[in-house]
Amino acid sequence: MSAKRVYIIAGEASGDLHASNLMKALLQQDPDLDFRYFGGERMEAVGGTLVQHYRDLSYMGFWEVLANIRSILGHLKHCKEDMRQFAPDALILVDFPSFNLRVAELANELGIPVFYYISPQIWAWKRGRVHKIKRLVRHVYTILPFENNFYKKYDVPVTYVGHPLLDAIQEEDRISKVEKDTNLIALLPGSRKLEIEHILPIMTRLSAQYPDLHFVCAGMSHHPKSLYEKYLAGSGIELRMDETHQILRKSRAAIVASGTATLETALFRVPQVVAYKGSWATMLIAGALIKVKYISLVNLILDRPAVKELIQHELNLSNLQSSFEHILQDEGRERLLEDYKELHRILGSGGASENTAKLILGELNER
Repeated sequence: MSAKRVYIIAGEASGDLHASNLMKALLQQDPDLDFRYFGGERMEAVGGTLVQHYRDLSYMGFWEVLANIRSILGHLKHCKEDMRQFAPDALILVDFPSFNLRVAELANELGIPVFYYISPQIWAWKRGRVHKIKRLVRHVYTILPFENNFYKKYDVPVTYVGHPLLDAIQEEDRISKVEKDTNLIALLPGSRKLEIEHILPIMTRLSAQYPDLHFVCAGMSHHPKSLYEKYLAGSGIELRMDETHQILRKSRAAIVASGTATLETALFRVPQVVAYKGSWATMLIAGALIKVKYISLVNLILDRPAVKELIQHELNLSNLQSSFEHILQDEGRERLLEDYKELHRILGSGGASENTAKLILGELNER
């Protein structure tokens, strides 16, 4: 019996992390698997063949995607031809819906079974995509508990597998015990270039108001240091690349761009303020389409405004400073830490990668 072949598409840094952990879990259960993928260094470290780096796919917002449409179409064509030649037994999509749902269509044309790990957040916007997922995807594996009810309304095969961040952080906690630094403040300006350009300047202005605190910017090496340094020059803010978890583990508080990082920050029990600003055109369209009350995963999971969200015009120095000072004070900190305990209880005990690997291999073996 020949080894099974698996194709994976991860289009962002967080997807690279979660896909790499899923690959490890798959290999533990079937060491003979052969992987090809769109992803990053974490996936490449596990094994298999990196076909395309996610940095080449990372376009943010409506107009940015439109401006790069020829490049995106070229990546899709390349992906289809590569899948045709590799002839995988399964395609695993990791979040990144704008690109991945197009890939799902191509896979269906080629007769490749499609599985979706880390559901795209279509419950927040573009809910009509659920019909495409129902048609193209064999099974959806969700990492947020409330997502299952959404998919079940449309009779989409779905299973909640736990959140992969729980496993990553628990493992890191096992091997690394550090004390909080009461002067350390984490700045997480996002993973995309345009997020950094819009959010990091206001973070820099905030740091100037607190010369006695040590602000550290968590950079990502798929961007050049110069992208960060042009905003940090002369600010006294330390730039550290690819050390987000190490920084959060020691931090007293954090200012965080909306996204997976808000949940990471909560799981490290770091009080936070969520900050988000995009291009005016993108935010105008998004405002008309988004169907949820909150933008941070913490508030979405708890279904209440536990962390302060400052979005677009609300993200100014005055609002940011007052929200920041609130989480520095004992009352604000303690309330948030209690909310984080409830968040952890809702998410459960973890095991997302192992659970998903077992379910996917079970379906493939049944075939």
